[in-house]
Amino acid sequence: MPPAAGGGLAGSELRPRRGRCGSQAARAASRDVATEAATARSPKRPALPSSRRFEAAGRWALLALVTLTSFASRFHRLDQPPHICWDETHFGKMGSYYINRTFFFDVHPPLGKMLIGLAGYLSGYDGTFLFQKPGDNYEHHSYMGMRGFCAFLGSMLIPLAYLTVLELSRSLSAALLTAALLTFDTGCLTLSQYILLDPILMFFIMAAMLSMVKYNSCANRPFSAPWWFWLSLTGVNLAGALGVKFVGLFIILQVGWNTLSDLWHLFGDLSLSMVTLGKHLTARILCLIVLPLALYIATYAVHFMVLNKSGPGDGFFSSAFQARLSGNNLHNASIPEHLAYGSVITVKNLRMAIGYLHSHRHFYPEGVGARQQQVTTYLHKDYNNLWIIKKHNSNSDPLDPSLPVEFVRHGDIIRLEHKETSRNLHSHYHEAPLTRKHYQVTGYGINGSGDSNDFWRIEVINRKFGNRIKVLRSRIRLIHLITGCVLGSSGKVLPKWGWEQMEVTCTPYLKETLSSIWNVEDHINPKLPNISLEVLQPSFPEIMLESHMVMIRGNNGLKPKDNEFTSKPWHWPVSFAPQGLRFSGANDTDFRVYLLGNPVVWWLNLLSIALYVLSASVFAVAVQRGAHLPVEVEGLSQVLLRGGGQLLFGWMMHYFPFFLMGRVLYFHHYFPAMLFSSMLTGLLWDTLLRLCAWSLASYPLARCVHVLGILSLLLGTAYSFYLFHPLAYGMVGPLAQDPRSPMAGLRWLESWDF
Repeated sequence: MPPAAGGGLAGSELRPRRGRCGSQAARAASRDVATEAATARSPKRPALPSSRRFEAAGRWALLALVTLTSFASRFHRLDQPPHICWDETHFGKMGSYYINRTFFFDVHPPLGKMLIGLAGYLSGYDGTFLFQKPGDNYEHHSYMGMRGFCAFLGSMLIPLAYLTVLELSRSLSAALLTAALLTFDTGCLTLSQYILLDPILMFFIMAAMLSMVKYNSCANRPFSAPWWFWLSLTGVNLAGALGVKFVGLFIILQVGWNTLSDLWHLFGDLSLSMVTLGKHLTARILCLIVLPLALYIATYAVHFMVLNKSGPGDGFFSSAFQARLSGNNLHNASIPEHLAYGSVITVKNLRMAIGYLHSHRHFYPEGVGARQQQVTTYLHKDYNNLWIIKKHNSNSDPLDPSLPVEFVRHGDIIRLEHKETSRNLHSHYHEAPLTRKHYQVTGYGINGSGDSNDFWRIEVINRKFGNRIKVLRSRIRLIHLITGCVLGSSGKVLPKWGWEQMEVTCTPYLKETLSSIWNVEDHINPKLPNISLEVLQPSFPEIMLESHMVMIRGNNGLKPKDNEFTSKPWHWPVSFAPQGLRFSGANDTDFRVYLLGNPVVWWLNLLSIALYVLSASVFAVAVQRGAHLPVEVEGLSQVLLRGGGQLLFGWMMHYFPFFLMGRVLYFHHYFPAMLFSSMLTGLLWDTLLRLCAWSLASYPLARCVHVLGILSLLLGTAYSFYLFHPLAYGMVGPLAQDPRSPMAGLRWLESWDF
């Protein structure tokens, strides 16, 4: 059998139990254990150069076979179905936006969508397909380039996992079993065949994991060319993972923990000088912090440079942000810089997708507070968004040429008069239409004449009293003078009597929230000189910060789509969620694709996690108690504890954080964790079968135990894929609930709705 322990073990070295030992001694111990284990299991005769070449050729041939099988399974029937499936409607559309340079908003970072757009552009797609809804036919549009790009990265997951397990275990059979588990999983196959972010994200996660493991294996050659290469490549892949989705942070945390552990052990090596330790620290800071951060920022620089045209994402961002977009009404516009009395303005809420302060000639219905004019927020540009800012104690016309210009300052008491209806922005102690304990906001008065409930104090966030108020840039709050409440929007949609616009309230809770912060966007005042809005455009760091704040708020506010089933994290490893995900089709005449993991693979992974915890605990206790293990068993135990420990930690890091998330969750969020559980399964069963073969060494057929065990697992997963492959490649005909359906016998759980 091949050696069970080697330089690729997680943590890089095996450490003796005696006190102050350094890394060099530990690495020597690691080599001694590996050598003894190899000697115990290998023939005494040294290997000839020709046999080494044959063995190397065999390894490369096996890797080529794994890669070829992976690509064949992912590219088979890639063009089917020739219509939009599931989230292709989002990410295909976003690829089109990049080709057309049209600005849009998404809750994920831009790298994945940019790569999809680039793949489409290079393959001849012109960005004209609308991607309106699932089921729309692609017709003559070129979509195979984008699907092919995602399928390519999805195909690469298998060889990356194969090489990772091979590096951790030094066992071809463990790596081969891992490759089979992922190749024959219908869930991974389905996610890899469509225009989605998931295969791109998982590619960078697996590439970062392999780079980290390879870098660990170079620990005895610090600062060599391979050491620098794998360390730098780890940083590149970390930037890629985070640049596709924020859950890429999980692999960053795993690499960070590995790095801290490595530095801690280096710090305990008394043979290393402080200068050498400083070099180690500097190298990791440069490659694992500075390099990924620079690449991540560069991704956004390209994103903002390419998407320079006004589009559907404008309204999610601030007015100052919109001023940089060609085609937006604020782009290249000239308006007065500072707010003055008599100005006609629009006031925009800073909370995402709330819109402009708005009123219209409709009253609140009977029984909904005072029967006065409605005040709402409205997402679109409209004349009913215009307000005139006036002094609270004067009815003179501020635009009279004989009067000097008076600027509005932080802390002033003002009135806002609705330009179209001449009613003042007003509040009182009547309850808001939808939000309890908030006060109603109305339009009140005739031709600008009202009462003291029309008075508001204007405050600029983080400014001193007396400061002027800048258009676009100043973040303001309006405090009602009588009740002390703050003008804001609850974000709730009013009934049909409110034209399904957003509710505006006056909240007595004075905490600063985005829903109660506004900025002045449009500004008209003939007495003031205009300045170009280019002067007020935000800097790149401000754009970066704003885009991240908008993405975080968008993630937290995600709601499930119509007829879509969400799930909870505890469903995922056990029963694949209460229902899977329909990628395509719903009835017996449709071409149906259903996202569901291969149950044999997934339940084997779940069993393996429990079995690993048990077996690793036994070996950890034995090692900690100083038990004298045979060389063979000691080598295998180190593979199990160190290599398996890295994989278990990866599974935990990509799974358990979802229990803390408040956003809506779907079944496909589990797949990065599934990659780690599959690698752990391959390593665990190979190690356990080797231990069984060793324990039965006195029996004639002991050598066959390992081979037959691995072969049985390979054939079992392959046969289960044969049974369930229609879920991924598509099926037509009776649903599984119908006894006539060929899938009827495979509906092992009632919740599976295929």
